Amino acid sequence: MDEVLYRLSISKGGQAKKLLLTVKAIARRIAFLWRNRDADVLYLQRELLPFGPPVLERWMKRRGAKLIFDYDDALFIKKASRYNRLASFLRSPQKIADLIRMADLTIAGNDWLKDRAEVLGGRAITVEVAEDTTRYLAKEFGDQHVTIGWLGSPSTSKYLQLIAEQLHEDATAHTNVKWIIVGGGDFVMEGVPWESRDWSFENEREALHAFDIGLMPLPDEEWSLGKSGGKARTYMAAGVVPVVSAMGYNLELVDHGRTGLLISDKASWKDALDDLIRSPKKRQRLAKAALKEVKTRFSVDGQAAKIHAAMKALVDDVQS
Repeated sequence: MDEVLYRLSISKGGQAKKLLLTVKAIARRIAFLWRNRDADVLYLQRELLPFGPPVLERWMKRRGAKLIFDYDDALFIKKASRYNRLASFLRSPQKIADLIRMADLTIAGNDWLKDRAEVLGGRAITVEVAEDTTRYLAKEFGDQHVTIGWLGSPSTSKYLQLIAEQLHEDATAHTNVKWIIVGGGDFVMEGVPWESRDWSFENEREALHAFDIGLMPLPDEEWSLGKSGGKARTYMAAGVVPVVSAMGYNLELVDHGRTGLLISDKASWKDALDDLIRSPKKRQRLAKAALKEVKTRFSVDGQAAKIHAAMKALVDDVQS
């Protein structure tokens, strides 16, 4: 999926153009596989094609490639597309289960995903997702203005509505707070002056540089248990205080009161944000601890070494 197709995929309409660009993308993918048909390892982070059975994966495996499937989300749970009903209809969670069973190894972003992969019949290990802290701008801490932000996609911005009442109360009580949402599409919330920005690499960097507090509310459902903390870890890596729902992997990622705040009920969102808005020293302390945690625990070199070792073990096993 190139940038043009990605932009179209998160917008309404344009079905004919979406179809044409999808066909081109499929052709590019098949051409890439043909050029690399003698690869020792096929490392997958999604299906090779978004629709249909995993025929290309089976073809590569028959040619002798070891398959590694890396996932950090509950892709085996079907979530309807906000913009494309046909895509939702054609997308099959069963295909993910088939890939997990077919793969020689599944690398999961958290232990819950690892356990689910094993239940589905796969062989799995957990490697927590890495974060490259060098790509973020150096954080500057101030106490004059506070920016509360959210970073994500149009399909997940709806989860901010879970705490709309609490955010409205905070926006009313604290007129010095700026609210920024990145990647939320046409999201609006009555009573909260969200400044909406399209997602891009540069927009993400600039927005995170401005954030003081980052939000991550999640619904109380099984899908949330598959989340591997990408949003919260991004906040932490950028020196932003993560304020997140206390569920799933977030409980392992965020050390409450040291590297961020874990929120277990709706009412606590308002109180937690009130406290952070009024406490610049606490924001700075939590943000610095969060950044240090990411550098230590989720370094690119450290996590890459774990994946390299797993990949090399598969190839060496074949050669021996």
